[in-house]
Amino acid sequence: MKVKEYLKIESATHISRSEVGRLGTAIIFVVGVMIYTGARFAHVDQLYLLVAAAVIGAYMAMNIGANDVANNVGPAVGSFALSLTGAIVIAALFEAAGAIIAGGDVVSTVKKGIIDPADVPDPDVFIWVMMGALIGAALWLNAATWLGAPVSTTHAIVGGVMGAGIAAVGWDVVNWDSMGKIALSWVISPVTGGVIAALFLYALKKMIFFKPQPVEAARKVVPFMIGIMAWAFTTYIALKGIKSLIKIDFTNAILIGLVVGLVAIVVVRPMINKVAPTLPDTREGVNKLFTTPLIISAALLSFAHGANDVANAVGPLAGVVDALTNTQGGASKVAIPLWVMVIGALGISVGLALFGPKLIRTVGSEITELDRSRAFCIALAAAITVIIASQLGMPISSTHVALGAVFGVGFLREFLETRMSKVVEEVLIQHRGEQDFATVEQVLMSFQNAPPEDKLRILEKLKKMGPDAVIDAAERKMLQKALKRQLVHRASLLKIVSAWIITVPVSAVLAAMFYFVLRGMMLP
Repeated sequence: MKVKEYLKIESATHISRSEVGRLGTAIIFVVGVMIYTGARFAHVDQLYLLVAAAVIGAYMAMNIGANDVANNVGPAVGSFALSLTGAIVIAALFEAAGAIIAGGDVVSTVKKGIIDPADVPDPDVFIWVMMGALIGAALWLNAATWLGAPVSTTHAIVGGVMGAGIAAVGWDVVNWDSMGKIALSWVISPVTGGVIAALFLYALKKMIFFKPQPVEAARKVVPFMIGIMAWAFTTYIALKGIKSLIKIDFTNAILIGLVVGLVAIVVVRPMINKVAPTLPDTREGVNKLFTTPLIISAALLSFAHGANDVANAVGPLAGVVDALTNTQGGASKVAIPLWVMVIGALGISVGLALFGPKLIRTVGSEITELDRSRAFCIALAAAITVIIASQLGMPISSTHVALGAVFGVGFLREFLETRMSKVVEEVLIQHRGEQDFATVEQVLMSFQNAPPEDKLRILEKLKKMGPDAVIDAAERKMLQKALKRQLVHRASLLKIVSAWIITVPVSAVLAAMFYFVLRGMMLP
């Protein structure tokens, strides 16, 4: 007994040491930002405000890394295409590269045009609004990460800016048209991502997994799926990932992506033809063909995310820097200095490495069971949805798209299983009253334990049995219970959707509170 108690104490102590180590590393990063900012801008009159803003921006960046990046690598980890360590390394490198290389040299200081800086004429008040927005958004992201709920960091900073702006100037300062579009994205983003992911997965099932020889079918189909992936991600990166480096219109981005996709098909086909004969003719054999595409997609999604969402952390910080260092007054758009971008990039990477694993596990394994073909469909749906949204001008959240795709894959699996169970019931109920239990029991047990793609083949066997098949009322009830499974974790669904709904208002309330705190501290 004493040994068991000792082991429990050791385990608890190890967890405590681990938490303290992560917290200590985060504090070291924040202190480094504080020292650098103080040394670089020692000549600025209100240096304390600039240092405080830099620290808050670094804190926000770490929370983005801890929460938002999981959507890019979670499916790859959940499908075992990447280890957790490998995913963190790849995501950290590509997030930082995207933020620094293509993070945007000009962004709006008030994300998504939620408030007009002209309505906040006092530079000091504008600084308090931006700092309050950052604190409110960062605290909510921290809480959501602790609760294991992936949320939109864009919506968090939007809510922060809105709440602090209302506290400073009043309700009229908010662009309510933009807020309406953001609220609409709560529905559009996940539904679009879910539908596209489900369509791709259904296509894979019809063309590969429902076939008698799935690996042979995959040998013909997978090169074209990889070509579609190459087209989608090339277009996605051209439109979203490198838009600050070079402006490419939608038509040219599509054409460039098409060329890359065709080249990918030509390159990949002989490689798959070489590997296919060595694979087992099972679902696992097919899934191995998606390993490399999944790793590449995780890297590209991370690059594009770093390029776009780093502004959620450093956009308001850049506004504070401009207000304190620009003697000509604030502007609605400001250039983000490289040192500010580096803070955002490093903060995202540090936050991901220290606190990201919890959300990566949530996205990858706690919502629904993922294998590599399903994860491939999720990554592909995320890229295509963003492309469609960019062209149509639809408000969209990459977080909601990715998670909607995960839910779409899970609900498709539930639908297919439910449909198959009803068909089997209809077949068996026609033969109630016959006596050959042994044969039917053997087939039914195989059917219950088979994956969905095998059930079609088993169903054909049942049909051929004819009058030899039998099922009574009790067996029918048991069959329904065995086949009707919930493949999407409902508690996770409720938690995540609830967190999405309250992200903007909670961030707004927190930001307003901190604005009043800052205002009370700064006023004489």
